[in-house]
Amino acid sequence: MSTETLAAGLETALPTTLFRFATAGSVDDGKSTLVGRLLHDSKAILADTLDAVARTSADRGFGGEKGGIDLALLTDGLRAEREQGITIDVAYRYFATDRRSFILADCPGHVQYTKNTVTGASTADAVVVLIDARKGVLEQTRRHLSVLQLLRVAHVIVAVNKIDLVDFSEQVFRDIETDVQKVARELGLGSDGVADLLVVPVSALDGDNVVDRSERTPWYTGPALLEVLETLPAADELEAELESFRFPVQLVIRPQGALAPDAVAAGLDVEAYRDYRAYAGQITEGSVKLGDEVSVISPGHEPRTTTVVGIDFAGQSLEEAAAPQSVAVRLADEIDIARGDTIAAAGTVRESTADLYASLAWLSPKPLREGQKVLVKHGTRTVQALVRNVTGKLDLATFNVEPASNLELNDIGHAQLRLSAPLPLENYLHHRRTGAFLVIDPIDGNTLAAGLVKDHPGDHEDERYVI
Repeated sequence: MSTETLAAGLETALPTTLFRFATAGSVDDGKSTLVGRLLHDSKAILADTLDAVARTSADRGFGGEKGGIDLALLTDGLRAEREQGITIDVAYRYFATDRRSFILADCPGHVQYTKNTVTGASTADAVVVLIDARKGVLEQTRRHLSVLQLLRVAHVIVAVNKIDLVDFSEQVFRDIETDVQKVARELGLGSDGVADLLVVPVSALDGDNVVDRSERTPWYTGPALLEVLETLPAADELEAELESFRFPVQLVIRPQGALAPDAVAAGLDVEAYRDYRAYAGQITEGSVKLGDEVSVISPGHEPRTTTVVGIDFAGQSLEEAAAPQSVAVRLADEIDIARGDTIAAAGTVRESTADLYASLAWLSPKPLREGQKVLVKHGTRTVQALVRNVTGKLDLATFNVEPASNLELNDIGHAQLRLSAPLPLENYLHHRRTGAFLVIDPIDGNTLAAGLVKDHPGDHEDERYVI
């Protein structure tokens, strides 16, 4: 995306929209400081919180004789994080500007906490990847960019931080920008609809190009980081018109006669209340309107087609609803529907299958091996699965998939699993939400991997890393 396009978008960015973004980067790149600067300069910090951070900063001698506050303390909330001066867990923060409301996930930079980056980035509309201007692109940078490509994050912003420590050198910035663009091309970021990519020079400590454009980087004519975040469209805005309706059922609502007294007290029609049947959940993709034809997808059954006759939300009836709203849907026909079934736009879901080909971001110290029994959680349904084979893992140096028989912590690779029951699996490339799943340890219930559905490997001729 060009800086001109972003600048033009500043005039049309919609106010009050919600935008989710995450930060990522290597150790000591200044992620927490950058987040603190965003919160501080956008005036999203309460006075008592700011006073407490100022006192802690003074006690630790932060800033020497000049004083100042350690902005990283605004996000590093765990005691271990404060003691070690690092980020260990994902820290979520909420703030707003005149243009937009934000949910921010500050992710840790250590290699062993890459799984936390996967967690923070999985629901993000954009991810800000920090690079220390003195160090340039590192292996962890390449790993994080690989994860973002894997997760199909819509927008990637690379913030070249600590630009003040290299005397605001344009040459240093341009060299890093060239390296980043090279990695992006190798991964496929910034092309074929896979993420917009923008590189911005910043100083989180001093605030250059974070909230306001800096006069100390006259050679950079693009927007400040916050301007970019206020302008970019959210993933829901991008996908709303492109994706078909998907609605995993979480709960079947059937009050029946036992709750009729409640209906009388509320002044409702008792007979209508007794016969009420709806299916509650969150719309994961697309939108639905009254009168729309939908299909009900259940394991072991052919898709059954019916019509939407009601959409209920917080006691109100709606004409239309869209992702990511949580609603209750009423259907024209009485169909046996249970938690874990999916209601989808008619004719848009292919046949359920028990063969799962997947890309996996392995998040556990327990390795993945062939023949291993696991649980797969897809939407609201969890089924048993057997790992039939591991077909390869990503080499971060070349971004090629190399042969492998197992996956270790932080590996990104491919595997084939056999499910105990068929599921309506869809390629993550086209369905970011219904194409995602979790691999769970059946013994202790811990998450082993974040998984993304792939088509049969024979459908791809390119041996490079593709989803």
